[in-house]
Amino acid sequence: MWLVQRCPEVPVANDVYIHPTANVSDKASIGKGTKVWINVQIREEVVIGESCILSKDVYVDHAVKIGNRCKIQNSVSVYCGVEIGDDVFVGPNACFTNDKVPRAFNTDWSITPTFVQNGASIGANATIVCGVTIGEYAMVAAGSVVTKDIPPYTLVMGNPARAVAKIDKEGNRVSGEV
Repeated sequence: MWLVQRCPEVPVANDVYIHPTANVSDKASIGKGTKVWINVQIREEVVIGESCILSKDVYVDHAVKIGNRCKIQNSVSVYCGVEIGDDVFVGPNACFTNDKVPRAFNTDWSITPTFVQNGASIGANATIVCGVTIGEYAMVAAGSVVTKDIPPYTLVMGNPARAVAKIDKEGNRVSGEV
């Protein structure tokens, strides 16, 4: 991992690319070969693995962990308490929450962790309500609202998201029974 500072005089090593409009904390760690695009914000204590792509307007909150070879598409918000494994795809405008009872006036709130395991895919405009685990190679259909754990190798869709099929590692349906 390489510590990346958002200062023109600090060289970025190991093929890490940070677009000039990105705002990256000098307390973030970004792995070799990762690309950070237009208007991305990465806060302090974030750890991003190797060979990731963070597309336009992505927000990565304090202390988030993102594994290797992940692709985070445009306008995704990843809030504190989220851990993303390796080889995860997150589609455009997906959003992760981190508070079960959000109130503007509540100063006594706690973060509820969310885990996205290796190889999972989350479709565009999906909302991941905090406190869930998305299993290995699971797939969340576009626009779904995930409110409970998703088993590995399972396709879910809808609001709330419901299991509709078992899938293989590539995302192909192997069974309509769940």
